[in-house]
Amino acid sequence: MRKLISQKQAIIIMIVILLVVLLFHSLILAGLIPYGIVWAGKISTVAEMRKLEVISILINAFAILILLLKASYIRNRIPAKILNAITLLFAALFCFNTLGNLFAESRFELYVFTPLTFILAVLSFRIIINKRLK
Repeated sequence: MRKLISQKQAIIIMIVILLVVLLFHSLILAGLIPYGIVWAGKISTVAEMRKLEVISILINAFAILILLLKASYIRNRIPAKILNAITLLFAALFCFNTLGNLFAESRFELYVFTPLTFILAVLSFRIIINKRLK
């Protein structure tokens, strides 16, 4: 897989995808997109939606921050092992999210977010394959 896509390309693709996901969740939080199409269609109140969307926005923003640190777009002194461990946690989260999306009541979540979270999981694993950016 290293020959198909470089680590740096994987990071850039993930950042772009996560920025779009961040925008999507922000639009849900703002009420411009109905919240019934996310969280497996199980949200029953606006208060519940707000709490879950804020959590989602914070997780996606943290993932973007980790990727920016991993790619050295932001200077840091965080050991690569720690950034790799966090990236591995995100890979696991995306894997579990992919499985959850397969059982979502929302067709949008099933057909859009299942492949998207799968791609994010694969890219996360790609990022932690080698120690240095090329």
